[in-house]
Amino acid sequence: MKFVSIYSAAGLLEADMLKGFLEAQGLKVILCQESVGRTLGLAAGTLGKVDVMVPEEQVNDAKELLNAIEDGEFTDLEHHEEHENIDEEDINDP
Repeated sequence: MKFVSIYSAAGLLEADMLKGFLEAQGLKVILCQESVGRTLGLAAGTLGKVDVMVPEEQVNDAKELLNAIEDGEFTDLEHHEEHENIDEEDINDP
């Protein structure tokens, strides 16, 4: 199975979040990072870059999902509305 890079993340945290999202949508995902960058825990520059890769046959689906994220289609409106109903007293009161 041939894997293709669909996104270059700026560090493992961003890559892991995207990996989890894509896997939740049914895609197979692997992450590829220069071993020295991973060993040293780098999250910037060339050694911090992490390629998010999917099987060749899932590239179109993955790119459509990335575009949908960019367009805001996965914004959690329900979660946002819940936070609008919180009183300031609830936040400050232990």
